[in-house]
Amino acid sequence: MKAICWNGKEDVRVEKVADPKILNDNDAILKVTLTAICGSDLHLYDGMIPTMEAGDILGHEFMGEVVETGSKVKKLSEGDRVVVPFTIACGNCFFCKEKLWSLCDNSNPNAWLAEEVYGYSGSALFGYSHMYGGFAGGQAQYVRVPFADVGPIKVDSGLRDDQVLFLSDVFPTGYQAAENCNIKEGDTVAVWGCGPVGQFAVRSAFLLGAARVIAIDRVPERMKLAQAAGADIVDYTDVDNDIIETLKQMTAGRGPDSCIDAVGMESHGATFPARLDAVKQKMMLATDRPNVLRQAIQVCRKGGTLSIPGVYGGMLDKIPFGAAFGKGLNFKMGQTHMMNYLQPLLDRIEDGQIDPSVIISHRVSIDKGPEMYKTFRDKQDHCTKVVLDPWN
Repeated sequence: MKAICWNGKEDVRVEKVADPKILNDNDAILKVTLTAICGSDLHLYDGMIPTMEAGDILGHEFMGEVVETGSKVKKLSEGDRVVVPFTIACGNCFFCKEKLWSLCDNSNPNAWLAEEVYGYSGSALFGYSHMYGGFAGGQAQYVRVPFADVGPIKVDSGLRDDQVLFLSDVFPTGYQAAENCNIKEGDTVAVWGCGPVGQFAVRSAFLLGAARVIAIDRVPERMKLAQAAGADIVDYTDVDNDIIETLKQMTAGRGPDSCIDAVGMESHGATFPARLDAVKQKMMLATDRPNVLRQAIQVCRKGGTLSIPGVYGGMLDKIPFGAAFGKGLNFKMGQTHMMNYLQPLLDRIEDGQIDPSVIISHRVSIDKGPEMYKTFRDKQDHCTKVVLDPWN
């Protein structure tokens, strides 16, 4: 089969690889009908995530048709159309029973690698390094899905694939980010980053009752999408490098009630600290660029909430934790507990409350996937989201 494989920093290729097989009685094999490039995949492309190996199949946003199931799979049958969440959960451990699905104790066979870095391991992830299990991803024609009775959700309605594909990651991730803000009537929510997760954070904040959402970015097509959803937009390059003062002025000096960092470890910025972050990262003196996180801590109102769906990978430098303590901020973060959101968000799509496909700018064959990684990362050709057809 064809698959997009990682071969080093800025080196991804379409290769012919062996078709996946049932390895466990709880597995299913999926014929992938649509997949996507996620912003988190760019961290792999940029060489920021350790324990990748040449030939690893990428991709954690995918859906398709069940073509084979293991003997213990009861909820899925051949021919079922399903969306698969990017996290892999066993369904039986303490954390799964607490509905903390992304913290599953049993799905990561390489948990010791994550424990070396983080103390404990979260769940395994599709296509996201051996530290997270080494599972082949879904930017391929077929994929093996472990614990197939736990993760995938069947889509029986007439919705198009592109309307439900993003249930695999970015829609639930943006929704959880907004839900973590504990939004109350009249709240103002600030969202840093108008990429795919930021777009769904903006839309989800409104769905959950926010009176106002302020979206911060610098890329025109992304800001237009956020504005079309009802957000006030701020181009951080146009505010004299002082996003904090700008947001204070927009909120009568109080600051946003909640702040969402939908950027994470590779944030950009026009300030000196942001440029210093980039230099230190290139010199291997720092793992992450936490410019957005600093800004969000500084401007969030006293007693407010900071929600962090953006991925961070290592040790962060110059974080104003004294400000967070002094203002009594609440922090909510982590990988998305996907299985809590699949059915409720599918219901919202079916009810016409939201059409996730509006963020798509590029629909291409999987053969063009490698070049689209660069296009997406470098924000070329008005790119906001790339979906790939494995069979075209």
